[in-house]
Amino acid sequence: MIQRIQSIFLLIAAIASFALLGTPFASAKETIASPIFADSVYNLNDHIALLLIFIVAGALALASIFLFKNRATQMRIASISMVANLIGVGFALFLLFQNKVDFNSLVLSVGAFLPLIAIVFELLANRSIRKDEKLVRSMDRLR
Repeated sequence: MIQRIQSIFLLIAAIASFALLGTPFASAKETIASPIFADSVYNLNDHIALLLIFIVAGALALASIFLFKNRATQMRIASISMVANLIGVGFALFLLFQNKVDFNSLVLSVGAFLPLIAIVFELLANRSIRKDEKLVRSMDRLR
């Protein structure tokens, strides 16, 4: 049901998660020899776990759009998607720290902010779903 605002928020979150597949997180001015990052551009394709985490997060956000008839499940799936995005960001930071990247030469790109955008829109979607649930329960009391 696309006309509900939480569906729009979840769609934006899914697009942000899937947009990570084509955009790099960051790039370094100097190349660093590393088994994880072969070049100076850090993206999802460098590590299979990062790729899978963000694909799962996007797929869960997309799937929760179609669970509009069961708001509790929709909220739970959107929350799991948000946690997957948080885990992905944490894991990406862990890989950068493990790689001993010189953070003075690191230049963040759009991909570094896309998971944060997805998390914000999933929070907004959860808030809207909760409001919807309260409205439905208040209408049930009036019947």
